[in-house]
Amino acid sequence: MVIPQHVAIILDGNGRWAKSKGMPRNYGHVRGAKNLEVICRDAYNMGIKYLTVYLFSTENWKRSPEEVASLMKLFRSYTKTCIKTARENNMKVRVLGDPTALAQDLQDSLTQLAESSKENTGLNFQLAINYGSRDEIIRAIRRLAEDYKEGKLLKEDITEEKFSGYLDTAGIPDPDLLIRTSGELRLSNYLMWQLAYTEFYFTEVPWPAFTKNELQKAIDKYNSRERRYGGVKEE
Repeated sequence: MVIPQHVAIILDGNGRWAKSKGMPRNYGHVRGAKNLEVICRDAYNMGIKYLTVYLFSTENWKRSPEEVASLMKLFRSYTKTCIKTARENNMKVRVLGDPTALAQDLQDSLTQLAESSKENTGLNFQLAINYGSRDEIIRAIRRLAEDYKEGKLLKEDITEEKFSGYLDTAGIPDPDLLIRTSGELRLSNYLMWQLAYTEFYFTEVPWPAFTKNELQKAIDKYNSRERRYGGVKEE
């Protein structure tokens, strides 16, 4: 069995799962955060080297102020926990997205998380927070344009590989497998450049109920497909 090197997940269904239990939406987010710790360990033990998860999109600011405030409070708590988890599990954490819209204390915690774990050699764990793929691409174009203006690169230097180096995921291999939980069948502005040749797996299972067994099902499905690039089967 081939284990995908890089798995990306859209963590969906926290609120609906909580509602099905007669609980408030925030309860689902809390349980989802706890489940993320479990799946990180499971993924690494299964041989996955990179795990990237969609925590909060640039569009999520449109949710109710109460839910956004609850999520930010949860992110503060989760980030502090993740610093300890990363240290104990040799996990390297990287943050994707534009942090400038976040409160300064949360920005500082995310920076501390990334800095304190940058030398770790276990699971490469990417947190996409205040992330949107279109926003990422625009920010990358602006940085590239600035370098061009300053004479740091020529027009003919601009290739797919060069452009990828300006994205938030610079230096990280593109995902082999994308998983979206809770039955939705869309990308929701997530890693659109990076997912060009990624296999997609959609499941009805909401994120808080997603287990190692469900992750294995996704990997089994991944293995059942013929991987083709540009119409040519990968040997």
